[in-house]
Amino acid sequence: MTEWAKKQYNAYYNEYMPWIEDKYLEWFGENKTSYTAKEKLKETKITGDKNVDAIQDGVAEGVGGQFSNDGLLGGVGNTTSKEGVNRAERGDTGPVDKEDIGKKAEGGKGWGQTLSGGLVGGGKK
Repeated sequence: MTEWAKKQYNAYYNEYMPWIEDKYLEWFGENKTSYTAKEKLKETKITGDKNVDAIQDGVAEGVGGQFSNDGLLGGVGNTTSKEGVNRAERGDTGPVDKEDIGKKAEGGKGWGQTLSGGLVGGGKK
């Protein structure tokens, strides 16, 4: 019984936690892309000088703000948050049907490989 309960908990956690995180960040006008951009740029301090660090923090806010809900690149930020970050957190590869599972098992390309191969390689094999 406990093994079943663990599986159920993990299934629900993986399904709903990205949604909860999105709603929380949405209250502050953020999405996962803008939040991550801000945090990653803030954590790498170039010098120990407080003036340079303040400038760097301002740049981080500006860059992250462009990906926020009201920013110039808000659509890009929202799309990468929902379709990229959330799927990566869940280990989701996109819509999969039974035929795709068989192809992957036989060494076929997965969702990410076909997408990038189609864009970069022009769909050539």
